[in-house]
Amino acid sequence: MLDLIHLIDVRIGPMLVGQIAQTPQRKIVFEYSPDFLKAGYSISPFYLPLKPGLFAAPDEPFAGNFGVFNDSLPDGWGNLLLDRFLMSQGISLSSLSVLDRLSLIGSNGMGALQYFPDQKIQSDFDASELAFLAREVRKVISETEYSEHIEMLIGAGGSPGGARPKALIKDNDESWMVKFPSSLDPPNIGSIEFEYSRIARKCGIEMPETQLFENKYFGVKRFDREGDTRIHMHTASGLLNASHRYPSLDYTDLMQASFALTKNITDSYKLFRQMVFNVLTGIKDDHAKNFSFLYLENGWRVAPAYDLAPSGGFNGNHTTTVAGQGQPSKSDIFEVGTQAGLKQSHLLQIFDEVYENCSAIRQRQW
Repeated sequence: MLDLIHLIDVRIGPMLVGQIAQTPQRKIVFEYSPDFLKAGYSISPFYLPLKPGLFAAPDEPFAGNFGVFNDSLPDGWGNLLLDRFLMSQGISLSSLSVLDRLSLIGSNGMGALQYFPDQKIQSDFDASELAFLAREVRKVISETEYSEHIEMLIGAGGSPGGARPKALIKDNDESWMVKFPSSLDPPNIGSIEFEYSRIARKCGIEMPETQLFENKYFGVKRFDREGDTRIHMHTASGLLNASHRYPSLDYTDLMQASFALTKNITDSYKLFRQMVFNVLTGIKDDHAKNFSFLYLENGWRVAPAYDLAPSGGFNGNHTTTVAGQGQPSKSDIFEVGTQAGLKQSHLLQIFDEVYENCSAIRQRQW
C-alpha cells in the first residue's frame, strides 16, 4: 500500500541536498540543507540558487513542481505504466501529490537526485531478457492483451522521460537504456535511430556509445552513470522552466542559457553543430527535454546528444525554433550562431562538415 508523503528528503549519494514539502495551500516548497549550503552546489542555478531560505515553485509549466525535480519524473510511457499499476491497486490518481510521485521514483531516477522515503518499484534486467521485455511492452501498447508484469516494466523503465517504451538494463556491468517501438513508430525505428547515431558521430557530434541489441532494439549507454557514480543531470526544460509539450524555446535561448551556465564557448559550438544536424536530417522533435546539462567536477557542461531520430515535430515544424522559424532557412541557422557571438568562419566550417557527412540521411538541400 502506498504511503502518502508530506515531506521529501532529496539526496545526492549520502548527502542531504534539502527537503521538499507541500504547504496547506498545496504549494511545493524547497529548502537546501545547512550542510549542502556549505559543501554543495546549486542543483538548478536559474531557479534554485545555492542560498538559505525557502523557495516556492511556480504554478506552471510543471503543475506546481520545480523544473529540476520534474526532470526526475516520467513522461508518456512511464506515466502510462505507473497510472495503470496504481489504479489496479485501487489508488485514486487525483489523490497523489508531486511528493507522492517523487517518492515512487525514489532512488530509481535518472541523474543523481534521489528521493526519500523511497517507494520505488525495483526490477533488475540484463540484455538477455530483452525479448521478454519487448513482448510485455507490446501487450501494454496493443491494449488488446493484458500484461501481468506491469510492476516489472515500471522497475525496468518507468522512470526515464519520453513517449517511447524503454528499459534500463545492465550489459557487461555497464548501464544502458534500450528503446522499443511505440504504436506510432515504424517497426525498424531501432535501426533508424542507430544509423542516425552513427552518422551523428561522423558529423562530429558528441554521442554516447550506442548499439543495436538483437539487431532491432536501439540502446544507448547512459551518460548519467560512471560505474557506480551517479551524475547530476538537468534538462533544458527543467533548467529554463520551459515546457517540452509545446514549442517553448528557440535555439538562440538555448545557446544563451548554455553559455550563462557553463561559461564555455566550446559548448556553444557543440549546440550549434547539433542544431545544424537536426535541421539537415529532419529531427524536429527537438523539444526542451532533448537537451541536457551535466554537473561534473569542473562545473556544468552540455551533455552528449541523444534522441536523434527523424520526426514530424510540432505540426511539421521544429519544436525548438531557429531564429524564430519552425522551418528555418540557412540564413536562420547562421543567425543563431551570430547571436551567440560565435565566429563566422567556425560556423561555416561546422555547417560544411555536417552537410557533407550527413548526406545519407540529409533531408534539406542547400
